[in-house]
Amino acid sequence: MPTYDPTVARLTYRALLGRRRALILCALPALLLLIAVAVRGFGAADDDVAVNLLSGFALATMVPLIGVIACTGAIGPEIDDGSIVYLLAKPLKRSTIIFTKLVVAIGITIAFSALPVLVAGLVLVGGSQQIAAGFAIAAVVASIAYSALFLLLGTISRHAVVFGLVYALIWEALIGSLVPGARTLSIQQWALAVADKVVGSGVTINTEVALPTAAVLLAAVTVAGTWFASHKLRGLTLAGEE
Repeated sequence: MPTYDPTVARLTYRALLGRRRALILCALPALLLLIAVAVRGFGAADDDVAVNLLSGFALATMVPLIGVIACTGAIGPEIDDGSIVYLLAKPLKRSTIIFTKLVVAIGITIAFSALPVLVAGLVLVGGSQQIAAGFAIAAVVASIAYSALFLLLGTISRHAVVFGLVYALIWEALIGSLVPGARTLSIQQWALAVADKVVGSGVTINTEVALPTAAVLLAAVTVAGTWFASHKLRGLTLAGEE
């Protein structure tokens, strides 16, 4: 079983929460909260508006983009500039490095996505129909799956950010939202199935994926992404290693 290493975690937190990256991570949540406050201030907030904003902007755009920023940055730059060799030289299992970075990436992604979603939902409609709670939980499960997927991208490609942005903006925000057949292969749609289960029956959330299927697919992406990232990292060897 992989273990959690505090030293690796501290280095990863430091890399991800530098001033420039932290400002980027704050931008989208701030925009979501600003929109929520504006909608509420103009008296246009109701359950349908809240669902449309939280599904159409928060889950379809904000959560995957934050995942790209946080998770590709957890390991990609270290591989690109060669500083990963300092970690690989330590008596640490490669799976421990990946697992620790995944935990950190998940924590940061949840903090910058699920918490703002919860606050935005409460600002818009309070506790009505458990909309805020439902979408916050959906953001949590989506954050976990995105973290594993984008961490994997960071280990296999020098262009992980580009591929991650293409996935987030083209597949999730556009194709996964508009093309019926593609929705079954969208993390956003799987997360919406979770939100649909939590939110009251008086609110309609459009998702073509049943909750059991969504749960299996979310778990599969998380486990497979983590395993393949560990496998890829094992393939990186230091000079002198057999």
